[in-house]
Parts: sequence; structure tokens; C-alpha cells
Amino acid sequence: MTAQTVTIPALLGGSFSAYLATPSTQPRAGIVLIQEVLGVNSIMRQTADDFAKAGYLVLVPDLYWRLEPNVQLDPEDEKQWAKAFELLGSFDLDSGVEDLKATLSFLRQYPSSTGKVGSVGFCLGGKLAYFMATRTDADANVSYYGVDIDQNLAEAIKIQKPLILHMAGNDEYVSPDAQTTIQHQLKDNPLVTIYRYAGVSHGFSRMNSSTYRQEAAELAGDRTLAFLEQHLG
Repeated sequence: MTAQTVTIPALLGGSFSAYLATPSTQPRAGIVLIQEVLGVNSIMRQTADDFAKAGYLVLVPDLYWRLEPNVQLDPEDEKQWAKAFELLGSFDLDSGVEDLKATLSFLRQYPSSTGKVGSVGFCLGGKLAYFMATRTDADANVSYYGVDIDQNLAEAIKIQKPLILHMAGNDEYVSPDAQTTIQHQLKDNPLVTIYRYAGVSHGFSRMNSSTYRQEAAELAGDRTLAFLEQHLG
């Protein structure tokens, strides 16, 4: 696989950078990989590389570009974690979704693209992956420990394509009540599959971090790859 930085024109004016990981063979499909609150850091780039090694063309947009371009924060550093939450507090969600739409379009039109593109997001990106399902025509979407989804369930009627929600049983940012609400409200939607991982916290798939839990991460990863293969090719 190879990696490079590309520039994407924003739908609302301006442009932003994105990390593009390209497989060594013809891509089976595209993935918009959506950052955590930590920016497009080494963890997100490694995640993109892993998906590229599985045959996908992967694009990770810098969603903080309006606030501060090229943010790369370390989840193990308390000061950097605090900065992540400052950025999150200033982040405009609707503009972020517009940037994801631009990323989706860019990836669909990329020379080696098959035209099929899904999304995978973590944390803040998990919330945005849910919005990719409700506000865009992405072909399949995967949300890892998405925050605030319980507050946006009215949008679920707009879901047109398959969606996975991976939920951490002990998620400190998504309460048990919130998880129950999500499960109850979405249980009858045939397009939504919810997996709950008991005994793990937010960030259980964040490789090279103290929150990483191998068994749950590998199970979620296998389920994600099988889902993407089924719906994207």
C-alpha cells in the first residue's frame, strides 16, 4: 500500500487536507475514515493503512481544519486530551457533515474508485458515521462508540443503507440509559445492526493506547470487515 496527503475542495468554500491510503491492488471499494476527537493522528493513519491492506481505498479528512489544521493529539497525554475536548466544543457538526459529503464525492470520483464508498468512524467519528447514514448516500456505515446518537434518533427514519453501531458496555461517554434508548429505538430497523461489547470502555479499538482491548477490538474488526465486504464488495 501507499499513502499520501490530498487536498479536497470544501462544499462551503476553502479546502482541507486528507490522508489517503491506497491498496497495492485495484481497490475493492472506498472508505471515508472519520477521526476521533484527537484529529488525524498516527492511530487514525495506522487504521487507514490497515483498511488499505485489506483492499480498500481509504480517505481520512481533517475535520478540524476550520479550527486548527493538522491536529494530531496523543490520547495518553492529559494536556492533549484536554485540548481535544476544547476543539470538540468549538466543532461545528453540520459543517463537518458537509466536509464528509465532499470527501465522499472526492473518493467516488477518484481514478481507481469503484464508485462504492462507505464510512467508518470512531468516537466523534462514530457520531458522524451515524450522520453519514442519515444525511448522505454512503453505501454502508460503521460507527464505533459514537457519542450523542441517543439525542439524534429522530433522524433514524432517514437511514437508507446498512449501518453498524459498535457500543462499549462501559462507555463513560454513552450512559447505560443512552445505550438502552438507542437499542430500543433502533431494534426494529432492518438496516441497523447493534453490537454491544460488555466490560470494555470507550476507545476499546484505539490501537496503541491504554483503552485498547484486544478481544473486543478484533471481534468488532472482523464484524466490520465482513459487513464492508458484504455491502461494498
